[in-house]
Amino acid sequence: MAGRGQPRGTDPEAAVYVISVAAELTGLHPQTLRTYERMGLITPGRTGGGGRRYSHRDIERLQVISDLTAAGIGIEGVRRILELEHRNAALAARNEELLAELDATRAALHQAVTAARRSDVPVNKLPVLRSPDPGQSMVVWRRPR
Repeated sequence: MAGRGQPRGTDPEAAVYVISVAAELTGLHPQTLRTYERMGLITPGRTGGGGRRYSHRDIERLQVISDLTAAGIGIEGVRRILELEHRNAALAARNEELLAELDATRAALHQAVTAARRSDVPVNKLPVLRSPDPGQSMVVWRRPR
């Protein structure tokens, strides 16, 4: 999905903007962009000749940095906020993975219970559910009635 101000159908990670265009789009001086790069707040792509190329995602990040500093937050505070936002996004993605895994496990367990009931196999004698990742184990406990 295209982000705010991004042309439809373009990759937000595609490094296409030269530093002068990135500076104009963000309202920041090109030297500020270089400083943010040295500080590790932004990592633009590079051409074969070493020129900086900024993606739409980089432009959005620079606008966030600009908004935070304009609100009076120091650059180290900005760095920490960006780190926490990144960590939050990673945790949300992992949570989605775990929820999908839980749904798949519930479906497999439901299928196994249904099959066991149809074949008159005691439910406490269900087959072992195997994790798709051979390095992981899964145990399903069911209390006897």
